[in-house]
Amino acid sequence: MALINSQFLKVFNDDIQDRIDKKINRFRAIHRDAPLIALDSGDVSLPLSPGVTEAMVKAMAEMTGEATFKGRGPMEGYPFLIDAIVKYNFQTYKVRIDPDEVFINHGTKEDLVGFGDILHRDNRIATIDPVSQDYIAANVISNRAGVLNESGQWSHIIYLECPKENDFMPEFPKLRPDVIYLSYPNNPTGCVMPRQVMEKWVKYAIDNEVLILFDATYKSFVTDPSVPQTIYEIKGAKKVAIEFRSFSKNAGFTGLHCGYTIIPKDITGYSFSADKSANLNALWRKRLGIKNYTPSYIIQRGAETLFSPEGLAWIRENINYYLGNAAILRRALGEAGLKYWGGVNSPYLWVESPYGSSWKMFDKMLEECNILCSPGERFGPRGRGFVRFSSLANQSRVMMAATRIAEMKI
Repeated sequence: MALINSQFLKVFNDDIQDRIDKKINRFRAIHRDAPLIALDSGDVSLPLSPGVTEAMVKAMAEMTGEATFKGRGPMEGYPFLIDAIVKYNFQTYKVRIDPDEVFINHGTKEDLVGFGDILHRDNRIATIDPVSQDYIAANVISNRAGVLNESGQWSHIIYLECPKENDFMPEFPKLRPDVIYLSYPNNPTGCVMPRQVMEKWVKYAIDNEVLILFDATYKSFVTDPSVPQTIYEIKGAKKVAIEFRSFSKNAGFTGLHCGYTIIPKDITGYSFSADKSANLNALWRKRLGIKNYTPSYIIQRGAETLFSPEGLAWIRENINYYLGNAAILRRALGEAGLKYWGGVNSPYLWVESPYGSSWKMFDKMLEECNILCSPGERFGPRGRGFVRFSSLANQSRVMMAATRIAEMKI
C-alpha cells in the first residue's frame, strides 16, 4: 500500500463547508418551492465576449491544417499574448515589465499554490487575515504551517491582523516573516490598498528582505485613480514582489482557466545548502519545465482578443455591470441598517453581523430572505462576525435580493 503525504489529511476535512451544505439541504427539504438567490459564489454570470469565441473558433480551425497546426506551446506562454499583457497592463501605467518576466498559467490559484514548490520548508509565512484560505492550505500541504490550534490558527503561520477600524489594512508583524501573502482588492473584504500603504509594505519588504506574493486577481475592478493598478507602480517593488493575475472575473474565463504571473528577474532567494543566491525567475522557469504546460493555443488566442479595442470595451462593460450590482447591494444594506465594506473597487461586500455571529447572520439571510451568503469563517479566524456577499450574479437576481435585504428586520 502506498504511503500518503500526511499533510493532506490536515486539509482534507472542510467542516465549514459541511456545515453550510447541511443548512442548505435542510432548508431545501423544508421549503421545496422556495428559490434561493446565490450571492455566495466567486463565479461569474456574464458570458464570454463574441471576440473571444470567434478567436477560439478560428484557432480551432487552424488545428485542422498541417501548416497551421499547433502542438505543445512554449512553457512560458505564447509571445502574442505575453506582448499584449506587457503593452496594455504595464506600459500603459509606465511600468517596465520584460516579456520573459511574464508566465501564462491556468489561473491565479495554480501559481499561488504551486509557488511553494521552490520555497524552502523552513520559510516563515505571513498572510493577511481574513483572506482566501488557499494560501494557508498551500503551506499546510508543503509542511510549513505547523499544527492547528484551538483558535483555528496554524502554529507556524504569522497572521497579519486586518482590523475593521483600519479598513482591513494589515498591521506590520512583530516577528519578521520570509514570505508575505497580500491580496488587494481583497477577497473577502472588498477593500483596496491605497498607494501610501502599498509603499510602506514594499519598503518593509526591501528593508527586511521579505518576498511579497501579491494576489491581484481583482485589479480590473479598481476604478479609483489613486489606487495603483499594479504593485510595480511602487518604486523598488520589482526587487521584492511577485504579482498574480487572472482573466477569470473580468472576462468570464472561470471555465477556460487562463491567467499570468509576473516574476521580475531582480528577485533572488538564498540556498543554504549551496551557500549562494538563486534567481526566482529562473527557478520558476525550471519548475514549469518539470510540472506544467500552459493553456492551449486556442485559449491563449481567445485571451489575446481581450486586449483589442473591442475586448477592452467588453471588459469595461463587465466591470460596470458587476460594480452596478455591488451598488444595488450597498444601497440595500444601508437601508437595512447594516455596516459594510467594499463593493466600490471590488465585486465583494463584507458585512458585519449585527448579532456578533457569522452563522446567525447566515441563517437569517437564508431563512428570512432566501439568500445565500458566505460566513466569514470561510476566510480565516478573523472572519468571525462577518459575512461576504458577491455581486457577480445575474443583475435581476441581485435586484430581487436587494429588495429582500432592504425590507428585512434586524
